[in-house]
Amino acid sequence: MLVLLPPSEGKASSGRGAPLKLESLSLPGLTPAREAVLGELVELCAGDEEKAREVLGLSEGLRGEIGKNTELRTAGARPAGEIYTGVLYDALDLASLDAAAKKRAARSLLVFSGLWGAVRVTDRIPSYRCSMGVKLPGLGALGAHWRAPMAEALPEAAGGGLVLDLRSSAYAAAWKPKGEVAGRTASVRVLHAPTRKVVSHFNKATKGRIVRSLLTAGVAPKGPAELVEALRDLGYVVEVEPPKGGAAKAWMLDVLVDEIH
Repeated sequence: MLVLLPPSEGKASSGRGAPLKLESLSLPGLTPAREAVLGELVELCAGDEEKAREVLGLSEGLRGEIGKNTELRTAGARPAGEIYTGVLYDALDLASLDAAAKKRAARSLLVFSGLWGAVRVTDRIPSYRCSMGVKLPGLGALGAHWRAPMAEALPEAAGGGLVLDLRSSAYAAAWKPKGEVAGRTASVRVLHAPTRKVVSHFNKATKGRIVRSLLTAGVAPKGPAELVEALRDLGYVVEVEPPKGGAAKAWMLDVLVDEIH
């Protein structure tokens, strides 16, 4: 099972350990594309601060993030699972998983990123600010920048099992499963049961709890149908209509919640 996660806007501070080593990150086929984004981002942030703030879409209160980006090559690095914070990652709570569940997380979780493309939670990275929606002056829109290298690297990472896609739309733009991979991909939408509407907090927290539940239970569904059964066994209310037609298409699962607990 491969679980695709969005990153978080907020991030923990960089560590005091060894700095980033691009060549040590998972999915080495993405290294040239990572180097291109990293180089331009550092250069942008080391130059005109106001221009950098505009390009990165940062408010005045986040101006300090620009200085952080100038030090990406020398700042200490920490496992990505410790860098990413926020509602989804608080609910997932990787640090409190038992040893077996942590091993499953290391194998199965892949966090998408405007800067790194995608990293595993054990990959050591510095804290940074660069969303997938950014358009860098030289490279252009990052979603488009990542499509070709992702199309090469991700099918191999997906292997022959289930792909559980929990990304937001901006990060989904970087890679869309195709062919037989699409047929074993399931996207999850979390709906507030009484209103049948997507609510951001419900959405993020429930996705984190779903991943934690699967990791803790040691469940590894082989396809979308098995995932539906597994989630229902774990106590989730799931509605699904399998895709129709001959072409392989991703499944869309609706998980209904009344409240976060």
